Amino acid sequence: MKKSVLTVIAVLIASFASVAHAQWAVFDAGNFSQNLLTAGRTLQTVQNQVVQLQNEAQMLTNEARNLRSLNFNSLSQILNLLNTTNRLISQAQGLPFNVSQMNTQFTRYYPQSYSLNTSATQMAADAQTRWTYSRAALQTSMQLQAQAAQNAPSDQSTLSGLVGQSQSAVGQLQATQATNQLLALEARQSMQEQQLRLTQDRAAALEAARAVAAEARALVVRAQFIGNGTQYTPQAVSFYGN
Repeated sequence: MKKSVLTVIAVLIASFASVAHAQWAVFDAGNFSQNLLTAGRTLQTVQNQVVQLQNEAQMLTNEARNLRSLNFNSLSQILNLLNTTNRLISQAQGLPFNVSQMNTQFTRYYPQSYSLNTSATQMAADAQTRWTYSRAALQTSMQLQAQAAQNAPSDQSTLSGLVGQSQSAVGQLQATQATNQLLALEARQSMQEQQLRLTQDRAAALEAARAVAAEARALVVRAQFIGNGTQYTPQAVSFYGN
């Protein structure tokens, strides 16, 4: 009997211990600390990814800004002005600018010398042609001077616009495009200056060649006047038998 009571008491104690274990959970401090470290690392990783995404977004924004095209194009105006000066030269009268044709005409109307058989009418006609060539060259040079003066206000406006676009450029592409257009404007002005100098030098060269041809004509005229016979010898002349 006593043994049975002891057995019942043992069973009751075991039952209470099981209930108490079910009602009070055991706190594992080591596991809790590990979970906190894992959560912290995860949060740091997320933050790093957010920063990386923000940097990539900024890079894309900068790239888009750098690739933004310039909403200003002066190339057509620059080419139109250049075509105008080219057209003035192509329409120029007088001695042609073509090398082969120029050599032929120059040899014909600016000879090193005239033969004694050349008629006065022919030499006069040649002199008239040379005068026409010189006048046409001077006219072409003055036309280019006038065109350059007319181009100045347009160039000033284009330059002002391009400088403003360059200073307000929001990206590398816009700055590069503005710089390229500024270089195109400078190139056109340089070509215009070369064309003007060419026509001025041409007019001066033709005038010098006309002077040389005039000397050649004067020499043959003098030779024709003197002739090949006996030259005139001055003699005393008596009047009224004295």
